[in-house]
Amino acid sequence: MMDFVAIDFETANAGRASACALGLVEVKDGIIVSEQAWLINPEQRFDRRNIAIHGITPEMVAGQPTFRELWPVIEPLIHGKNIVAHNASFDMSVLRYGLDQCSLPYPSFQYWCTYLLAKKMLADLGSYRLNILAEYFGIPLRHHDALEDARTAAVILVKLAERFGHSGLLALAEDLGCRIGTLHAGGYTPFSIPARKPSRSKAKTGGNKSAAVSAESAEALLQKAETAAAREMLGPGKE
Repeated sequence: MMDFVAIDFETANAGRASACALGLVEVKDGIIVSEQAWLINPEQRFDRRNIAIHGITPEMVAGQPTFRELWPVIEPLIHGKNIVAHNASFDMSVLRYGLDQCSLPYPSFQYWCTYLLAKKMLADLGSYRLNILAEYFGIPLRHHDALEDARTAAVILVKLAERFGHSGLLALAEDLGCRIGTLHAGGYTPFSIPARKPSRSKAKTGGNKSAAVSAESAEALLQKAETAAAREMLGPGKE
């Protein structure tokens, strides 16, 4: 089943613990069934660059709930769910840093990244920023509005699954060989998609030494992929 919750954070500055807005969109059986959005008082400075990107100012969040105050509302909406975000490494880090700053335990859930999925499934597109994908799929978007970004990520995932004939997230992950991201009380594992699957014969001939080297290489490649994704998302038109 195509059931998930798409999220998007905006931040007041370059610090990951400075969430100032959150959009949340719930999808059941491929259809949006609910949407919610909040302004968040980060209790931190706002950088002019961030204000220029999303338009949220200190005056707009004055009197709004802090992350700690809002968490009891957010937590039951995402705990145990399939979570989706565009460039999920960013949104997951904002969530983790916000929880760490408040000394709050992590919820448990699995998560998917539409940036990496689109990059794998639409190999010739060139750019996979949210606004580019929105234009590609004909999705109206007011970029850097947290709710609209979350909604767009949700629609992109549904359209990708439909285009390639996947009936649910697990089927999609299995077909692409995804490593599904997780957040849990003990920490997290990032979402990733291997560039290719090694054949069984190659895997067997490598031996234990090759397996160890492959594990180290995979981790290095994963870090490079996340860094590259973050740099592209920081380019013109996307924070």
